[in-house]
Amino acid sequence: MPVFEGQGRDALRRRYLDAWRKRAANEPLSALEAQIAGVIADHPEYLALIEVGEAALAAHYTPEGGRENPFLHMGLHLAIRDQVATDRPAGIARAFQTLAVRLGEAHAAEHAMIEPLAETLWQAQRTGLAPDERAYLERIERLARG
Repeated sequence: MPVFEGQGRDALRRRYLDAWRKRAANEPLSALEAQIAGVIADHPEYLALIEVGEAALAAHYTPEGGRENPFLHMGLHLAIRDQVATDRPAGIARAFQTLAVRLGEAHAAEHAMIEPLAETLWQAQRTGLAPDERAYLERIERLARG
Protein backbone atom coordinates (compact mmCIF):
# COMPACT_ATOMS: atom_id res chain seq x y z
CA MET A 1 0.00 0.00 0.00
CA PRO A 2 1.38 3.47 -0.88
CA VAL A 3 2.71 5.43 2.08
CA PHE A 4 0.19 8.27 1.77
CA GLU A 5 -2.88 6.26 0.70
CA GLY A 6 -6.00 7.11 2.63
CA GLN A 7 -4.54 10.17 4.35
CA GLY A 8 -6.30 13.49 4.22
CA ARG A 9 -4.78 16.77 3.16
CA ASP A 10 -3.97 17.91 6.68
CA ALA A 11 -2.28 14.61 7.58
CA LEU A 12 -0.15 14.80 4.45
CA ARG A 13 0.83 18.38 5.10
CA ARG A 14 1.59 17.54 8.73
CA ARG A 15 4.20 15.02 7.49
CA TYR A 16 6.09 17.94 5.90
CA LEU A 17 5.87 20.05 9.04
CA ASP A 18 6.94 17.17 11.29
CA ALA A 19 9.85 16.15 9.05
CA TRP A 20 11.17 19.71 8.95
CA ARG A 21 10.74 20.21 12.70
CA LYS A 22 12.61 16.97 13.40
CA ARG A 23 15.41 17.92 11.01
CA ALA A 24 15.76 21.36 12.61
CA ALA A 25 15.90 19.74 16.06
CA ASN A 26 18.46 17.17 14.89
CA GLU A 27 16.07 14.37 15.83
CA PRO A 28 16.28 11.02 14.05
CA LEU A 29 14.37 10.90 10.76
CA SER A 30 12.80 7.94 9.02
CA ALA A 31 13.86 7.42 5.42
CA LEU A 32 10.67 9.09 4.20
CA GLU A 33 11.07 12.01 6.61
CA ALA A 34 14.64 12.51 5.37
CA GLN A 35 13.37 12.62 1.79
CA ILE A 36 10.66 15.11 2.70
CA ALA A 37 13.09 17.31 4.64
CA GLY A 38 15.49 17.17 1.70
CA VAL A 39 12.83 18.42 -0.69
CA ILE A 40 11.94 21.22 1.72
CA ALA A 41 15.62 22.18 1.98
CA ASP A 42 15.74 22.35 -1.82
CA HIS A 43 12.92 24.91 -1.71
CA PRO A 44 13.91 27.74 0.65
CA GLU A 45 11.06 29.80 -0.82
CA TYR A 46 8.66 27.51 1.09
CA LEU A 47 10.44 27.64 4.46
CA ALA A 48 8.36 30.52 5.81
CA LEU A 49 5.21 28.53 5.09
CA ILE A 50 6.57 25.33 6.64
CA GLU A 51 7.80 27.17 9.72
CA VAL A 52 4.41 28.79 10.50
CA GLY A 53 3.30 25.33 11.53
CA GLU A 54 -0.39 24.70 11.98
CA ALA A 55 -1.43 27.66 9.82
CA ALA A 56 0.12 25.87 6.84
CA LEU A 57 -2.41 23.08 7.25
CA ALA A 58 -5.36 25.34 6.46
CA ALA A 59 -3.92 27.27 3.50
CA HIS A 60 -5.84 26.94 0.24
CA TYR A 61 -4.16 26.93 -3.14
CA THR A 62 -6.28 27.22 -6.25
CA PRO A 63 -5.46 28.11 -9.83
CA GLU A 64 -7.96 30.95 -9.52
CA GLY A 65 -6.02 32.29 -6.53
CA GLY A 66 -2.82 32.32 -8.57
CA ARG A 67 -0.81 30.61 -5.84
CA GLU A 68 1.20 27.49 -6.51
CA ASN A 69 0.51 24.71 -4.03
CA PRO A 70 3.91 24.15 -2.37
CA PHE A 71 2.82 20.82 -0.90
CA LEU A 72 1.77 19.53 -4.31
CA HIS A 73 4.98 20.84 -5.84
CA MET A 74 7.16 19.13 -3.25
CA GLY A 75 5.06 15.97 -3.48
CA LEU A 76 5.72 15.82 -7.21
CA HIS A 77 9.45 16.10 -6.49
CA LEU A 78 9.12 13.12 -4.13
CA ALA A 79 7.23 11.16 -6.79
CA ILE A 80 9.90 11.87 -9.40
CA ARG A 81 12.66 10.86 -7.02
CA ASP A 82 10.83 7.60 -6.34
CA GLN A 83 10.35 6.97 -10.06
CA VAL A 84 14.04 7.53 -10.72
CA ALA A 85 15.11 5.34 -7.78
CA THR A 86 12.89 2.47 -8.92
CA ASP A 87 13.22 3.14 -12.67
CA ARG A 88 9.48 3.05 -13.09
CA PRO A 89 8.43 3.50 -15.75
CA ALA A 90 11.37 1.56 -17.13
CA GLY A 91 13.80 4.01 -18.72
CA ILE A 92 12.91 7.00 -16.55
CA ALA A 93 16.19 6.82 -14.61
CA ARG A 94 18.24 7.02 -17.81
CA ALA A 95 16.11 9.85 -19.19
CA PHE A 96 16.40 11.70 -15.87
CA GLN A 97 20.21 11.38 -15.86
CA THR A 98 20.39 12.68 -19.43
CA LEU A 99 18.12 15.59 -18.57
CA ALA A 100 20.09 16.39 -15.42
CA VAL A 101 23.32 16.53 -17.43
CA ARG A 102 21.68 18.69 -20.11
CA LEU A 103 20.24 21.11 -17.52
CA GLY A 104 23.28 21.05 -15.25
CA GLU A 105 21.70 19.65 -12.08
CA ALA A 106 19.25 17.08 -10.75
CA HIS A 107 16.90 19.63 -9.18
CA ALA A 108 16.45 21.44 -12.50
CA ALA A 109 15.69 18.11 -14.16
CA GLU A 110 13.04 17.38 -11.54
CA HIS A 111 11.49 20.80 -12.17
CA ALA A 112 11.37 20.09 -15.89
CA MET A 113 9.65 16.77 -15.20
CA ILE A 114 6.97 18.18 -12.89
CA GLU A 115 4.64 19.48 -15.59
CA PRO A 116 4.58 16.24 -17.60
CA LEU A 117 4.01 14.23 -14.42
CA ALA A 118 1.23 16.52 -13.20
CA GLU A 119 -0.44 16.45 -16.61
CA THR A 120 -0.21 12.65 -16.76
CA LEU A 121 -1.79 12.34 -13.32
CA TRP A 122 -4.48 14.88 -14.20
CA GLN A 123 -5.35 12.96 -17.38
CA ALA A 124 -5.58 9.71 -15.43
CA GLN A 125 -7.85 11.30 -12.86
CA ARG A 126 -10.02 12.90 -15.54
CA THR A 127 -10.45 9.66 -17.50
CA GLY A 128 -10.54 7.27 -14.55
CA LEU A 129 -7.80 5.19 -16.17
CA ALA A 130 -4.31 4.33 -14.99
CA PRO A 131 -1.64 6.89 -15.86
CA ASP A 132 -0.24 6.41 -19.36
CA GLU A 133 3.35 5.56 -18.40
CA ARG A 134 4.46 5.18 -22.02
CA ALA A 135 3.25 8.64 -23.03
CA TYR A 136 4.74 10.13 -19.87
CA LEU A 137 8.12 8.48 -20.50
CA GLU A 138 8.08 9.68 -24.11
CA ARG A 139 7.56 13.27 -22.92
CA ILE A 140 10.46 12.97 -20.47
CA GLU A 141 12.70 11.45 -23.15
CA ARG A 142 11.86 14.37 -25.48
CA LEU A 143 12.80 16.81 -22.71
CA ALA A 144 16.06 14.94 -22.19
CA ARG A 145 16.94 15.16 -25.88
CA GLY A 146 16.26 18.88 -25.85
